[in-house]
Amino acid sequence: MTGEAVGEAAGGAGIAHGLVVAVTGAARGIGREHALAFAAEGARVVVNDVESAAEVVAEIRAAGGEAVAHERSVGEWAGARSLVDAAVEHWGRLDVLVNNAGVLRDRMLVSMTEEEWDTVVQVHLKGHFATLRHAAAHWRERSKAGEKVNASVINTTSGAGLLGSVGQANYAAAKAAITALTQVAAVELARYGVTVNAIAPAARTRMTEQAMPDLVARPATGFDVYHPANVSPLVVWLAGPEAREVTGRVFEVEGGAVSVADGWRHGPRTDVGRRWRPVELGPVVGALLAEATPPEPVYGTG
Repeated sequence: MTGEAVGEAAGGAGIAHGLVVAVTGAARGIGREHALAFAAEGARVVVNDVESAAEVVAEIRAAGGEAVAHERSVGEWAGARSLVDAAVEHWGRLDVLVNNAGVLRDRMLVSMTEEEWDTVVQVHLKGHFATLRHAAAHWRERSKAGEKVNASVINTTSGAGLLGSVGQANYAAAKAAITALTQVAAVELARYGVTVNAIAPAARTRMTEQAMPDLVARPATGFDVYHPANVSPLVVWLAGPEAREVTGRVFEVEGGAVSVADGWRHGPRTDVGRRWRPVELGPVVGALLAEATPPEPVYGTG
């Protein structure tokens, strides 16, 4: 997405026209592309990042769009609350929350420090919860006042959260928890007119360039599969009117491919009608595992 693209739709009738959108971690990478894509579809955008958010705001404004910067950490309770406050202060409400902010502290589990665990969990998982919690309170208040709310949350998990990833126990655990948070929030917030979905994107960012530089490298020619702008159209659509009945789902998006991730389900079951004796369970578990669908391999084990 470019500044010219923002200019084409800013103030026009794009599918996000008039929406007030907050995007976390939006100074660069996928978050920046989300902010530009929403602005290109006519949204007013709160651009959040701990630094350089003002640069994206300037780019949107220069192209004729509306945006404000919010440069506080959403991994902190007060910072997350002030993100919602910024939207309300400037435009009277918040319609869409895109949780994208994240960091990496990759390390094999046996060598991981407490700080490396806490930092990743705080930014990813607490950063999702804190913004969602304050946005949910805002939407509940509006709903109880009699307003018909049409709000959306798009969270960001990852392939590591869906399948695991060697050397990323902290990141994978936080991202897996975000999928559960998404499912619970979708059910709890439906009564207030809020949909909650998640994406698992594959794109070139500072994090993926650090973790898998060869895979996500920019090609010399042809379609750039891992360009971060490829992710944003789905996010914008999930905030639009056609997606009002879509909630509690996780979508994988990579290049031109979109798929629905199918998570944990109840599998084969045996019930003896009494308490099992440990010695009995070997052949029972063996039969259950033989009947069950084998799990997908953890990333990094191939």
